[in-house]
Amino acid sequence: MSKGILLAGEPMGLFIAQNKAPLEDVTGYSMALAGAEFNVAIGMSRLGHTVGYLTKLGNDPFGKRIVKIMNQNNISTELITHTDERTTGFMLKSSVEQGDPEIFYYRKGSAASTLSAGDVHALDFARYDTLHMTGILPALSDSTREATAALLEKARENKMLFSFDPNLRPQLWGDRQKMIDYMNRMSGECDIFLPGVAEAGILLEEHRPEYIAEAYLKRGAKTVIVKLGGKGAYYASSSSSGYVAGFPVETIVDTVGAGDGFAAGVLSALREGLSLEDAVRRGNAIGAIQVMSLGDNDGLPTREELDAFMNGKKDWRKEHV
Repeated sequence: MSKGILLAGEPMGLFIAQNKAPLEDVTGYSMALAGAEFNVAIGMSRLGHTVGYLTKLGNDPFGKRIVKIMNQNNISTELITHTDERTTGFMLKSSVEQGDPEIFYYRKGSAASTLSAGDVHALDFARYDTLHMTGILPALSDSTREATAALLEKARENKMLFSFDPNLRPQLWGDRQKMIDYMNRMSGECDIFLPGVAEAGILLEEHRPEYIAEAYLKRGAKTVIVKLGGKGAYYASSSSSGYVAGFPVETIVDTVGAGDGFAAGVLSALREGLSLEDAVRRGNAIGAIQVMSLGDNDGLPTREELDAFMNGKKDWRKEHV
C-alpha cells in the first residue's frame, strides 16, 4: 500500500452569508466547513490520494461535523485529538460580487490553538511520505509554533517531502515583522514553497516572480512556485523554471480557497509522477475551478471533472454525490 499525504492545521465551521451585505447586516447564513489545509485534504482525496489530517477539535457540533465530513471524503482521522476543555473555531464569510469577501474569525483560544509539540511527538507518521502545511497553524499561538517545529522534525525523521504555503494571515500574528521573519525562515526548510506574488510583496518587498523564486532558492527552498492569480504561476528549481498560464474563468464566485486548490493540484500531480510544469498547470486548473465555486471546498473537482475541465469541455462540472 502506497503512503499518503498528511495535512496539519485548523479546520473550522464556516457560515457563508446568504445575502450580499456587510456582515453586521446579514440576515441568514449557510453552513459549511473551512480551513486552508482542510481544503487541500478534500482536494487530494477527491483525486484519489490517501490523505490524513492532524488537528485538535472540541467535542462540539463543529468538531463532530468536521469528523463526519472527513469520513465522507475518505480522509483519515487517526491523528485527530479531541478535548472537552476548548471549542472548535468557526468563522463568518460575506457574499460579494467582486473582490475578496469579508472574513471574521471566532477562533481565539480554540481547541486547535492548543496543539502542542507533545501532541505531535506522540503520533506515528509511518503511513505518510508527504507533509503539507500553511502559515496559519503557527500563527495561532506559541504552542502551535512549537507543534509546527515538531512536525517539521518528524517529517525529516521520516524522510517526508515537506510542502509549505505561507497563506499569510496578518490579523492572526499581530506582529507583522514576526510573521515576515518566520515565513522567510521557514522557506529555507521547504522541499516546495508556495508563495503568492502579493505575499512575496509583503515578505520580500518584491513582485517580480523570477526574483522571488531566486531569493527563496538561495534561502534553501528546493522548489519555489509563485502563484500569479489569473495569470497562472511561475516555478523554479535547480533544474528547471518557467511560466505556466492560467485557465480562463467564466465568472468569479468566491476567491477563497483558490490557493488551496492550487496546492492540491500541484501535490497530487507530483505524487503521480508528472513533471513540475504539468503539476503547476494542474494547480492552475483547480485554482480556476475554485474561484468559480461557492464555498471553500465544495467545488473541488473529482478526477473526471478535472480532466474534462483541463480538456476544455463545457459540461465538465458534475454534482458531487
